Amino acid sequence: MKKVLITGGSGLVGTELSALLKQKGYEVAHLTRSKKQGYPYPQFEWDIKKQTMEEEAIRFADIVIHLAGAGVADEKWTDNRKKIIIDSRTESAALLHKTIAKIPEHAPQQYISASAIGYYGMDTGDKLVDENSDPGSDFLAEVTKKWEASADQFQSLQIPTAKIRVGIVLTDQGGALPQLAQPIKLFVGAPLGSGKQWMSWIHIEDLSRLFLHVLEKKLTGVYNGVGVSPATNKEVTKAVAKALNKPLILPNVPPFAMKLILGEMAQMVLGGNKVSAEKTLNSGFKFKYEDLDEALKDIYR
Repeated sequence: MKKVLITGGSGLVGTELSALLKQKGYEVAHLTRSKKQGYPYPQFEWDIKKQTMEEEAIRFADIVIHLAGAGVADEKWTDNRKKIIIDSRTESAALLHKTIAKIPEHAPQQYISASAIGYYGMDTGDKLVDENSDPGSDFLAEVTKKWEASADQFQSLQIPTAKIRVGIVLTDQGGALPQLAQPIKLFVGAPLGSGKQWMSWIHIEDLSRLFLHVLEKKLTGVYNGVGVSPATNKEVTKAVAKALNKPLILPNVPPFAMKLILGEMAQMVLGGNKVSAEKTLNSGFKFKYEDLDEALKDIYR
């Protein structure tokens, strides 16, 4: 069976995807900053700052899946943090590119990169955006444009390349959902801002299946990694409260409060994107979780 090398393999999506690939009979290895004892997958070391990595990783790989990148919502966006967010994505891709170019006879058959719906900008209002829509002009759009450009350079090595613009990933293991659910569990949950901003969500299982689909169908180009039924912040908040069997009693959290807490990052939660999954559907992909209540029921069962 084919061998898949994953960067960011120990992250939320990487963990789920690695397990799915292994279950499907693929051999999976991870690139890591330092090897860990008792780790479930073979490991190869790389140092993004020093731009060095074990060439053996490339000799191993039939397919490279690039998920590595510093968490966008983990810390406030200082100038230094913004640089870390961009560099962690682009310099890691540059290191992969440089190493493959050194041993072209071992070039992988496919390169699949994560991207994000932040490409469209943090707030696209009620407009339905798709893969052909223009990029935004804010910080997240800048990150994703550079991220995708770093993936496009693999085409110069004649490697078929795909990019998956990931939406809001629903899982109780991390990301947006636990942050949304925590106040609801404590009876202080409420929609944010107007509550009318769109959230283009996808169940983590469907996202992992989409990466596998792109790999197996040898798809190239850009695909939105979002489900078929985007919902407003108010609808998502209500659905989470219903899944947790908790009431929602408080009024909406005012925008100024969010800006005080999060600074520039508040745009991420006060804005939103209504993103189309049509191209993904047309590629033959079938979602397991099309309905928000069903997705949440599965997560919180």
